[in-house]
Amino acid sequence: MSRQVLNAVFPLLKSEWALSDGQLGLLSGIVALMVGLLTFPLSLMADRYGRVKSLAIMAMLWSVATLGCALAQDYQQMFIARFMVGVGEAAYGSVGIAVVISVFPKHMRATLASAFMAGGMFGSVLGMALGGAIAAKLGWRWSFAGMALFGLVLALLYPLIVKEARIAPKRVAQAAAKVKQPLRTLWSSRSVVATYIASGLQLFVGGTVMVWIPSYLNRYYDMPTDKAGGMAAIIVLCSGAGMILCGMLSDRLCRHSPERKVSLAIAFCLGSCLLLSAAFALQAGPLQLLLICLGMLIATGTTGPCGAMVANLTHYSVHGTAFATLTLANNLLGLAPGPFITGRVSDLIGLHAAFQLVPLVSLAAAAVFFYAKCHYHKDIARLQGQSVPGPVHEAGIEVKL
Repeated sequence: MSRQVLNAVFPLLKSEWALSDGQLGLLSGIVALMVGLLTFPLSLMADRYGRVKSLAIMAMLWSVATLGCALAQDYQQMFIARFMVGVGEAAYGSVGIAVVISVFPKHMRATLASAFMAGGMFGSVLGMALGGAIAAKLGWRWSFAGMALFGLVLALLYPLIVKEARIAPKRVAQAAAKVKQPLRTLWSSRSVVATYIASGLQLFVGGTVMVWIPSYLNRYYDMPTDKAGGMAAIIVLCSGAGMILCGMLSDRLCRHSPERKVSLAIAFCLGSCLLLSAAFALQAGPLQLLLICLGMLIATGTTGPCGAMVANLTHYSVHGTAFATLTLANNLLGLAPGPFITGRVSDLIGLHAAFQLVPLVSLAAAAVFFYAKCHYHKDIARLQGQSVPGPVHEAGIEVKL
């Protein structure tokens, strides 16, 4: 909500401060850039000093920074405030996923990773819908202020509800000794590195559409801010629902066949490319909106398989840092450059034409996923061989001594 409310008020900021699309894209991209740059060191600290405390501090920081957005008097002050939102959010995604998967069975990893990320999508829905509605009635500053106050309340409640003892069982500390230098598993296999890269490339597409779709609806459908935010929220809701459904499908179909996770990821990339390319080849109308919704339903479907693949290919004592590495790739390759590059291209050829180019990045993501598939089974076998002797299982939960 705090991160995506900006998208709903793009038209108002553009008009009030006479901003270009490139400048607007940078306000969105700077958050993703800071998340990408800081997620690894901050997640490493959270793994070492306590995940619950770290998450509460991060939520407090980004909420205060969002309040700073409401008080900004010019573009420079808004940029600084958004910079600090990125600092606050830097390790939340990676550490948060590590918290979730630590208290659920390992065979549910794709579902858990996708459901956690979908929580962010549903927050985006609320941020854009409520932000647009509040801006239409009270002005854009109150859109930021409302999200900030809500975030501060959650930041205070979180450590009272979630306890460190429940998410840090003794077996995690004991198991670290079974693998020499478990931190090396973050990048020691070809398939895990390819997963990082492919995930980031695919989120270039989904992240860009989410950022710019309110402006697209405002310009090409003549929707006012509140209606554009509401329609954009429906599109993002489709994306969040698709995350969960695709994650559940991955866990159901791939429990006994690890390679299927990668095959599904490839299918999601190619399917989203086809649907979104067809959508933006059309003129404004109901059919275009339907195809955009269907394309976004599977565009972020790689989130669950990627989360499961990273968890399976790295040692669980460093899962917080492993997901930080995934977040780094997602932001530096996708969420940060996507909105900015699209904004710059839009300044040159228009937003509609820029959107026609965006889905093509999914083809590159599919190619990298195919490379990961070629090495996936062998890399899982090597990781399990480093831990304990016995037959290899993808999730590592049925090892016989």
